[in-house]
Amino acid sequence: MIESVGAISLLGYSPILGHCLKDCSFNRVAMSPNRLHRVRSNRARAMELTKEVYNFKEEDRSSKGFDSESDSVVDRKPGLWPPNNKADNPSLHNPLLRQERMGCGWLGAVFEWEGVIVEDNPDHEKQAWLTLAQEEGKSPPPSFMLRRVEGMKNEQAISEVLCWSRDPSQLKRMSLRKEQIYQALQGGVYRFRDGSKEFINVLTRYNIPMALVSTQPRKNLEEAIVSIGINGVFNVVVTAEDVYRGKPDPEMFAYAAQLLQFIPERCIVFGNSNLTVEAAHEARMKCVAVASKHPVYELSAADLVVRWLDELSIVDLKNLADVESSEFGAEPEVEMELEVEDDAHASSRVAIDDDFW
Repeated sequence: MIESVGAISLLGYSPILGHCLKDCSFNRVAMSPNRLHRVRSNRARAMELTKEVYNFKEEDRSSKGFDSESDSVVDRKPGLWPPNNKADNPSLHNPLLRQERMGCGWLGAVFEWEGVIVEDNPDHEKQAWLTLAQEEGKSPPPSFMLRRVEGMKNEQAISEVLCWSRDPSQLKRMSLRKEQIYQALQGGVYRFRDGSKEFINVLTRYNIPMALVSTQPRKNLEEAIVSIGINGVFNVVVTAEDVYRGKPDPEMFAYAAQLLQFIPERCIVFGNSNLTVEAAHEARMKCVAVASKHPVYELSAADLVVRWLDELSIVDLKNLADVESSEFGAEPEVEMELEVEDDAHASSRVAIDDDFW
């Protein structure tokens, strides 16, 4: 609060008065003696407040500048790496609440399956759609249309993008057939992406709740989880049967957060496409993009972009999930406004020069 008052008093008055004291022809403008006295007194108070804020920062830095374990100087200047971990809120005087905030039980992780946990071959997905089009006697969908249906439910892609049918029975039949073709091309062989298994083990060690979302049918996804040896790891599994629409609709992620019993702001989504980033942000969640099938520069809309999941640390996740919320008693910052007084005594004025500042 003191810092805000000092900054506004010192920096706010000078530019505003600088514009008020000059006209368009750069001539001097007169000011009343009473107003001149107020300007000088405000400037003096601003100088004193600035000195107090500076002294306060120096005392705070001297008191917190040493680590209790290594007795080494810790630089807390903003913008340096690693960033300060703001997960712990010192205003929570209850030790139990502070311990919970310093732990990892207040954030949840929502993972996609293909291209994040396991290696994904986009050619299999494209070939499955082309084979289905040939079987149904439809024109082969172009590449831009196949990119658009990535991450969608099969029924949604067939009816809204490919426009092959809107009959519910036909949609269900073609959707099941497309999954059969895809599973035949996949061969039932799944392989962890480098670093994914290690990262999941770290989250399991810190008791971070995890959810898995996919537009695959539940039966296929559960068989894949068992075959790769991570059954029972995820607290929640959301599949195509659980939602009406896939990406870019945020329904999957919002439902996963609901099952995890977390507010969306405390959930972090791990995906590998811009559709995932769009859906996660629409659900008010943070998103970590894994550059598995897209280059890093194409995923810049995500909150973090990594090549491998083991590049992340628990502190990174805490900083992502650290948001101000009324859940923890955060109060909105009060903005201060400057009041411009009208000069009622225009007759008694004295000239003032810019050198005054």
